[in-house]
Amino acid sequence: MASALLRLRWLSLFLLACLSATGGFVAVPKAAAQSAARAEDDRLAVQTGARLERGRRWLDAIEHYEKTLRRWPDNQQLRYGLRRSKIHFSIDRRYSDRSFETSLLPLSRHAALDRFDEVLYQVKLSYVEPVSSTSFVAHGTESLYLALADEKFERANLQGVDAERVQKLRAVLREKYWNKPVSDRGNARRTVEEICDLSAATVGLSPGAVVMEYIFGGCNALDDYSAVLTPDRLTDLHGNIDGEFVGLGIEMKAEEGRGMLLVNVLPESPAAEGGLRRGDHIVRVDGIDCRWMTTDEAARLLRGRSGSTVRLEFEQATGERTARNTFTRRAVQVKSVPVARMIDRERGIGYVQMTGFQRTTTEELDAALRDLQRQGMRSLIWDLRGNPGGLLPVAAEVADRFVGEGLVVSTRGRSNEQNETFSAHAAGTWRVPLVLLVDEDSASASEIVAGAIRDHRRGTIVGRRTYGKWSVQTIMPLRGGTGLRLTTARFYSPSGRWLGKVGVEPDVAVELPDEHQTFYRGTGEVDLETDRDLQKALDLLRRQAA
Repeated sequence: MASALLRLRWLSLFLLACLSATGGFVAVPKAAAQSAARAEDDRLAVQTGARLERGRRWLDAIEHYEKTLRRWPDNQQLRYGLRRSKIHFSIDRRYSDRSFETSLLPLSRHAALDRFDEVLYQVKLSYVEPVSSTSFVAHGTESLYLALADEKFERANLQGVDAERVQKLRAVLREKYWNKPVSDRGNARRTVEEICDLSAATVGLSPGAVVMEYIFGGCNALDDYSAVLTPDRLTDLHGNIDGEFVGLGIEMKAEEGRGMLLVNVLPESPAAEGGLRRGDHIVRVDGIDCRWMTTDEAARLLRGRSGSTVRLEFEQATGERTARNTFTRRAVQVKSVPVARMIDRERGIGYVQMTGFQRTTTEELDAALRDLQRQGMRSLIWDLRGNPGGLLPVAAEVADRFVGEGLVVSTRGRSNEQNETFSAHAAGTWRVPLVLLVDEDSASASEIVAGAIRDHRRGTIVGRRTYGKWSVQTIMPLRGGTGLRLTTARFYSPSGRWLGKVGVEPDVAVELPDEHQTFYRGTGEVDLETDRDLQKALDLLRRQAA
């Protein structure tokens, strides 16, 4: 298909450039030829996205749409393709989540609607911007409409239902309920009840299945960082905050046809002790082939209680052989400062790698800096690349270690309790020359640090522009062990700048090679030979020392 489209593209361009109305050959203005080429590229991008969606490769589709929208930001087909793919991805995640299927899907109509009320109440009370009931319900309708054509939703809720009846329900949703005005929370509940009746009568859908789309899908009216959390997702989130979880100690990503690529294996974890290494692919879990599974589907198989075992078959990164081993799940401690070492002893250059901002981070950083000082540290490289963020107060605390005085960060929300300021204290400040490494995956709390370092001119920022997530999320517990992660404020740098969707530009930009692809650096890995960012940081500090 792709090769045929490419042949068609080149043929159309040849004809545009060469054929005249009289059958002769003429020169077409360069601008017209370029415009035609752009239009064909545009169409090809839409077709590629549609192909990925037909293959239910939602993550690949999302990545494709996000990339192409940077070239054609006004293309509405690409924009809705991205939206559609994100919704389907969310539906697939829910129906791969055991806690969703056991705790939420079976809820009675009354209990499910009470959960809907609870979520909508919190959104209207605390979300950083006002959200209408109409918008929240409309996004739920959209989610149900797409769910009715989703393979996993169908398998769980629509077995044996005639396809024409499903299409009839979708048509009514679109014609009668799409953006239907909803005046308040009471009217929102009555509207969802009405759709429960309609769905039961038309295709026999349970009220839990319907209301869950209005709970989870309604949050699509919010930003990308706000969502309802199933019990398992909430447990995972608290594990990240606390730096401890029960499992094998791996981070993985599905690669279609190959299995689960291990992008990180934590030191001193069951996975590391059992022979798993970064770059390996898990291909079977307890005898079940996972080469064509999504990450969430495989993660469901890997979950288990502390002390339970799981047998894995994995292909080693070296390609030498397929190995098998049995692993015992247990509590795994996650260090947020996995590396603190001297990388140039002669010039006293230390290096600290920080992978998150969790409860133990400040204590870990203080210990690392004291250890480096004992080894003769006179300057420091602080690596926040790939750091997705974490706790806001912790970000302020660690920034305080290098900023002598003044504002570190401020937050502003709809309620007074969301308006806060965090300031530095002169006591305990490290005044060594500093280089901060950031990249496109340095987000949230990492950007708080980068903004403070930039505005206070405390060091040199090296790498690439940060992610641009300048918002604060509050985790609200809900009944039944679920939770709501809600954006309740935005944060601002010391100079008062909000850089949402913009990010922090480095002082020294380091371009990656054209052939660069996503690189997964394992926790604790330092590569002085090929790491361009680190090389640039070393060069800056060496010249400064000289």
